[in-house]
Amino acid sequence: MAEERLPNRWMFVVWALIMQLCLGNLYTWSIFRTPLMKAYGWTIQQATWPFTLSVVFFAVGMVFAGRWQDKAGPKIVAITGGIILGAGFLLASVVGNTLAGIYIAYGVLGGLGVGFAYVTPIAVCVKWFPDMRGFITGLAVLGFGAGSMIGAPVGTTLIGRIGPLGTYAVFGIVFGILVALAGSQLKNPPAGYRPAGWSPPAPAAGKPAVTKYDYAPTEMVKTPQFWLLWFIYLFGAGVGLMVISQAVPMGVELTKATAAVAAAALGTMAIFNGLGRPAFGAISDKIGRSNATMLAFALYIVALLAVLRGADSIALYTVGISMVGFAYGGYLALMPSYTADYFGTKNLGINYGWVFSAWGAAGVLGPIIGAQVRAVTGAWTTAFWILSGLCVAGILLALITKAPAAREVEAPAKA
Repeated sequence: MAEERLPNRWMFVVWALIMQLCLGNLYTWSIFRTPLMKAYGWTIQQATWPFTLSVVFFAVGMVFAGRWQDKAGPKIVAITGGIILGAGFLLASVVGNTLAGIYIAYGVLGGLGVGFAYVTPIAVCVKWFPDMRGFITGLAVLGFGAGSMIGAPVGTTLIGRIGPLGTYAVFGIVFGILVALAGSQLKNPPAGYRPAGWSPPAPAAGKPAVTKYDYAPTEMVKTPQFWLLWFIYLFGAGVGLMVISQAVPMGVELTKATAAVAAAALGTMAIFNGLGRPAFGAISDKIGRSNATMLAFALYIVALLAVLRGADSIALYTVGISMVGFAYGGYLALMPSYTADYFGTKNLGINYGWVFSAWGAAGVLGPIIGAQVRAVTGAWTTAFWILSGLCVAGILLALITKAPAAREVEAPAKA
């Protein structure tokens, strides 16, 4: 029977984790920044732009890759992403001693490579696991949060032995090959696929059963639900990325700890960032996406207060930023699931690409706004109150966000 010839769907989760572990090393920029500044005399502002550009082109690549994937399937898009990522790191090993070179190689090509590859395993896993969409999405993106936990210490060791440019070459070869190989194993389930023994949940009492409608991106962006989700993502990702980007200097300032101790706190935060993805995905499967989103924003508020109250206490500071990381990781699982729930899975690649543009905006605005408020006020307190205000706004948006009204799919014309 056809059912028996289907591949083991859990293998797609394995391929997704392999890909995301490699792609997540985009977050290892901080291990390269200081050696490059020392070697070539760059300022901190100049050395920050490669990561900022990579975030922007990550989001841009998601949109184009999503559209291509929905038409051509995930395999070719994932392989292309691996090739671009590998080429970006390899080019950085050659021209990474110049600002223009590192901007193009790491910022543009690296970001595009990650953007092309990132969306493919998420979309594939969502389609193979309609019965546990939130949890599987969280598991699929777990690797992205955890990738730098492996890449950072390995990369630091390599930089000490062969320098940053040589390390780029190693990263380019390893990540390019692994992403392309894992991506070549991805495939979508057949039309109408359902896991054995599973049926879609029955409609609520008094509501007619309708066929699931798959929104085209042009239809999706005209709905209020899209814009509500976009701003929820902007606020949720912006709060987390601001704290992540400033965790070490903020920890040194608030707790008077050394940079090494504050970096250890950031490492703990990274662990919880990864754990938050499958955890919030599973929670949202149980209590609903909106309730899980409000829970994540509430956790942010408690965490921010803990950080402020934890002055001179590195232990409380570590707990606080770890809670931020846990909540932030949740949004990376919640938003793909939201997109599939609200707008269908047929065009999930491009649709989530547009929703994900909010993360790109947050990656630029969150860290900049937080740092500017700190520079103007001379303390982190005002910045944290602003972030708490965004969390309250996010809770209100999640409270009013409902799925679009059910729409019938037009029956195909008979010949």
